[in-house]
Amino acid sequence: MLRTGASRLVIRAIAAPASRAPGPSIHRAEAPLKWTAQFTQFSSVPSRRPRIPALSQLKPLKTTIVQRSMADKIDREAESRYQHQKIEPHPERVTTTSTITPMVGQVGDQNQQPEPEHDAIPVSGMRHDLNTIKETFDMSSVPRQAYYLGLAGVLPYLGTSLSTVACAYEINHADAGYGYFLSAHTAETLLHLLEPLQIGYGAVILSFLGAIHWGLEWAGYGGYQGYRRYAIGVVAPAIAWPTVLMPVEYALISQFCAFILLYYADTRATYRGWTPPWYAIYRFVLTFIVGASIVVSLVGRGEIADRIGRLPGAVDRMKTLGEDAQQKLAEEEKAIRAQDTAKAEAAESGRDKERETA
Repeated sequence: MLRTGASRLVIRAIAAPASRAPGPSIHRAEAPLKWTAQFTQFSSVPSRRPRIPALSQLKPLKTTIVQRSMADKIDREAESRYQHQKIEPHPERVTTTSTITPMVGQVGDQNQQPEPEHDAIPVSGMRHDLNTIKETFDMSSVPRQAYYLGLAGVLPYLGTSLSTVACAYEINHADAGYGYFLSAHTAETLLHLLEPLQIGYGAVILSFLGAIHWGLEWAGYGGYQGYRRYAIGVVAPAIAWPTVLMPVEYALISQFCAFILLYYADTRATYRGWTPPWYAIYRFVLTFIVGASIVVSLVGRGEIADRIGRLPGAVDRMKTLGEDAQQKLAEEEKAIRAQDTAKAEAAESGRDKERETA
C-alpha cells in the first residue's frame, strides 16, 4: 500500500495506427493495442493499488485512411479521345521561339489557346524596337533649361547642313545654268559661304563641350579630379580649331571624329560620377543630331564634287601669300641687281671718258 498523496498509476490503452492498405477504396482497420502508463498526482485520494481495466473495456482507436492512387487521376475519356484523334501538322506556326517556354510570361487562363506565332512575333518585335528607341531618346530627366538651350545650340549646325544639301540639289539639277530656285552660280557662291560657317561653328561647339568639364571641376562635382578632368577641356579645342585650316571635307570628317571621341569621354565621366546622371543621354542626343548633320553635308557635297570649284582655304591662302612674298622678294632682288648693274655701267663709262680725256 502506498501512502496518501502518492502518485496514482493510471493505465490507458492507445491504439496504434493501422497500416495503409493498397487500393483506392476506404479501409478501416482496428490496430493492436499498446499499453502506456501515466502518473497523476492526487492529494486527497488514499493510496491503493491501481485498478487495471479489463481488456474488453478498452475501446481501440479506429483510424480512417484515404489513399488515392495515380490511376484515379487519369481521364479515361480524354485518353480514348486522343487515341483516335488524327494529328494535323501546322508548319506555319513553327518559329525559332515556338518551342521555347519563357521564364516570365503572361499569367492568365491556361486553357486559352495562344495566337499564331507568325502574327504575334513581328508585332511584339516592332513594339520592342519602338520602346527601345523611345527609351534611348528619353530626355525627361534633363533639366528643361539645358534641354531647350542644347537643342537650340545645334540648330545653326543643322541649318548649315540642310542649306548645303539644298545648294547641292540646285547645282545638280541646274539646266542651262539655272536650278529650281537658284542659279548654279548663286548656289555655288552660297555654298562657299556656308563652308566656313559650318566648320567654325563646329569648332565652337567642341570647345564649349570641353569647357563644361572645367566648370564641373571648379564646382567640385563628383570630387576634385585635377588634371584628368582638365585634360578633357584642353584636348577638345586643341583638336577642333586646327580644322578651320583644313579643306572642307577633311575638316568635317575630323570634327565628326572629335564629336564621337568627346561623347565617349563624357560617357565615361558620367559613369564615374563626374557629371550629373542625365548628362550621358543628353550628350547622346546632341551628338546624334550633329553627327547626322555632318554626314548629310558630306553626302550633299559628294554629289557635286566634280561640278564646283574648290574655295581656297586658309592653307591655300597661306601658300598664296608665301608665293606672293617670294615673287615680290625676287622682283626686289632683280631691281637691286639692275641698279647695281646700272651703277657699274655708269662707273665704267666714267672711267672710259677719263682715259679719253687723258
